[in-house]
Amino acid sequence: MSLFIAVTPYKYLNVEDLEHYIEITEEIDLLLLRVPMTRVDLCWALDYLLANGFPQTKLMIHSDMTILEKYDLNFIHFRENDVQAFENKKLHPHIFVSMSTHSVETVKRALEWSLDFVFFGHLFETRSKHGLKPRSSEEIKDAVSIDIPVFAIGGIDTHSFKSLPRGFEGVCAISFFRNRSLREIQLLREEWHTYV
Repeated sequence: MSLFIAVTPYKYLNVEDLEHYIEITEEIDLLLLRVPMTRVDLCWALDYLLANGFPQTKLMIHSDMTILEKYDLNFIHFRENDVQAFENKKLHPHIFVSMSTHSVETVKRALEWSLDFVFFGHLFETRSKHGLKPRSSEEIKDAVSIDIPVFAIGGIDTHSFKSLPRGFEGVCAISFFRNRSLREIQLLREEWHTYV
């Protein structure tokens, strides 16, 4: 499971935002919609994406089982230690359930609860975690040694990518996938193939 996961910025998405994700569809494997939008507005965004060719199989929702079921999605993501993640995995074993993690203990807990993969970070300095220290190389080494797919998040871009420690199954990013062209993402994908 080697994936590029685009995470939306935490904002109300507009048509311009959605058009960008449609434009880069072929180079991302999942789009995580993590937004402060009402359920009605989120449905509007999903309907727009689907009506304009964004594949339903690449959509990932944040913690809303109602939306997941309504759109028959396969992927759902939760905040660190959200018990809903564990409960939903038990009730819906066929759904891919992932969780944000910021410690090795939480990665282990996700494995114990049979979650499918985790985001681990933040790895590099990033605007969304301003002033917070990135994970240490020891923490990263311990996290990727656990028997669950671990995805890098936090400050991933074309420069930091070159310093990405080994062992990750893929990358997640907000700004990189939001601000880059299809070609720039293709180049990162080429670099990824040399990483793995």
